[in-house]
Amino acid sequence: MKHLKKGRKFHRARGQRRALLKSLIANLIIKEKIETTEAKAKEIKSATEKLVTLAKKQNVASLRIILSRLSNKAGQKLYYQIAPRYVERKGGYLRIIKLAKVRKNDAAKMAIIEFV
Repeated sequence: MKHLKKGRKFHRARGQRRALLKSLIANLIIKEKIETTEAKAKEIKSATEKLVTLAKKQNVASLRIILSRLSNKAGQKLYYQIAPRYVERKGGYLRIIKLAKVRKNDAAKMAIIEFV
């Protein structure tokens, strides 16, 4: 049974999975829009929204937590440019747009994830 088992594994070991998600989140923050599989988009959406909520507090502690979880470039952009845009918004900072096309080599469903 899968009670209390959240998150997808993506057929990767723990370290590889964490590195994959960290790089996807960093790329999403830097580029503000990326194309990836539906499963990966759904997985990074919640983690990124939690980071944006943390960055909205605009204090030193939240900045340090963000920089410990992301690269310096992505953390700085999130804290100083992206988070101030969403001060009035209570949540739902990202949108996932499902694409009709599938990836050619494995027929994975593709999606675009972007900031609202």
